Amino acid sequence: MGRIASLNVAAAQPVEIHGRQVMTAIGKRPVEGARRVGPLGIEGDEQADLSVHGGLSKAVYAYPSEHYPFWQTVRGQARAALWDDTLPPGALGENLTLSGLLEKDVCVGDVLRFADCELAVSEPRFPCFKFNATMGFDQAAKLMFANAWCGFYLAVRIAGTLRAGESFEFIAGPREVGIVELFRARAAAAKQR
Repeated sequence: MGRIASLNVAAAQPVEIHGRQVMTAIGKRPVEGARRVGPLGIEGDEQADLSVHGGLSKAVYAYPSEHYPFWQTVRGQARAALWDDTLPPGALGENLTLSGLLEKDVCVGDVLRFADCELAVSEPRFPCFKFNATMGFDQAAKLMFANAWCGFYLAVRIAGTLRAGESFEFIAGPREVGIVELFRARAAAAKQR
């Protein structure tokens, strides 16, 4: 069993990245209490670029809390933050900061069954320039690619509610396509273009 360490949402807003105004909702913040989750995501959450985020197959983004110490350390090394600056939940753009479930153990089609809803794993997340800007250094996306610590998108199978601290049952799907393998295959294909 895993659990939701933090439930995070954000509204899309304009930010300046490398001298250019772009819309983003990557800066998720923790919320208290139960939130509705429907086919297009979590109540109060937005996505700025629907060509790469959101939609039925990418309604919710989950990221393992176990990777947070690494990101906190490399941000300190890159001087993007002080060594003891805590990286807040949602900082990687995730809706669900999960505890107890890593990418290496997840396949497309696996299901996270919560008390009031079910979410199905659909695909890995691929970082973009907004991830580098959010993390505060230009090598962040490369580190995500190197480690395959990408998190994963979830489709809503059964709508309901979610809350921080809630546990979930992990139900294995067909186990044909692993998140890490799919992430690495797509990353390799993108390099060849």
